[in-house]
Amino acid sequence: MINKLHEHNKQKKPLSVIVYDQLYKLIMEGIFPPDSQLPTEPELAKKLGVSRMTLRHALALLKEDGLVKNIQGKGNFITKFHQNQSMDGLEKLGNPLYKCYTGNIDDIELIFRIDLLTDYAMQVLNREMTAVVALERWYKSNDKIVAFAFTMMPIEAVSQLNLDLQNEKQVLDMLEEKVYELANSSTIEIKRSDSVNTPSLKYQLSYGEECDLILESVYISDKYPVVYNKYYIPIEFSQIRIKTSK
Repeated sequence: MINKLHEHNKQKKPLSVIVYDQLYKLIMEGIFPPDSQLPTEPELAKKLGVSRMTLRHALALLKEDGLVKNIQGKGNFITKFHQNQSMDGLEKLGNPLYKCYTGNIDDIELIFRIDLLTDYAMQVLNREMTAVVALERWYKSNDKIVAFAFTMMPIEAVSQLNLDLQNEKQVLDMLEEKVYELANSSTIEIKRSDSVNTPSLKYQLSYGEECDLILESVYISDKYPVVYNKYYIPIEFSQIRIKTSK
């Protein structure tokens, strides 16, 4: 299936790029289909006739391009992203988690509480409020916690959005989809975080310590955000895309 690489010293391309090209072709041809696991690095390096260091450089390029993801303790897997390169990026209004998370989500657990007003809430929500609704969304795949969202909402927005906080389905529908249909704009900031797995939270993320963190303010009016979201996506499953044009 994989031919060993010989006489690479005659090539102008770096050997790691040649390995990248060959693996890329195998992925596109379906030899390594979406969600399949690549052979172990020693096995793959031996089949290609290259050092593990060269292979790791090639795999790093494939990860950068969103074709391969590493799951800690399991190995390297092919993603699904090469099948849909035209997908919307963060430049279009909509839930950013589903634009950036490369795995599957089959369940969401919602937890909420009413908090007293804090300076932090005043800063990010930028309005007069009497209290804040704090909501946690735990995203699951096969009963594992794979992503997390923390949302703050002025208590006044509950009536503005006609929400019944005891109706979990209605609240999830609003946070996941409908608020974006009602919104006219949002602002997004992207950071890297290792602070999501703290003892104060109900659950711990199943994959890794480091996450991409998406900070999002969603506006229905131009004056202040109706919700402020913090989305935590483990870097193994995160691919951030932004399409720019004139």
